[in-house]
Amino acid sequence: MRRFPMKALFTMLSLGRSERSRTDRDRNIVIFSTAVTIGLVVLYLWGKATSRW
Repeated sequence: MRRFPMKALFTMLSLGRSERSRTDRDRNIVIFSTAVTIGLVVLYLWGKATSRW
């Protein structure tokens, strides 16, 4: 029973195994995480400016 989830995970990961899709996925992750970080910094600064924190 423990082997089934691992097999399913590796099968799912190997379906889109081309190098091009991996590069696009990595780029999307970097862009998303950068946007989230900038958003958190803006919310922090806005909260400090309006004396909410």
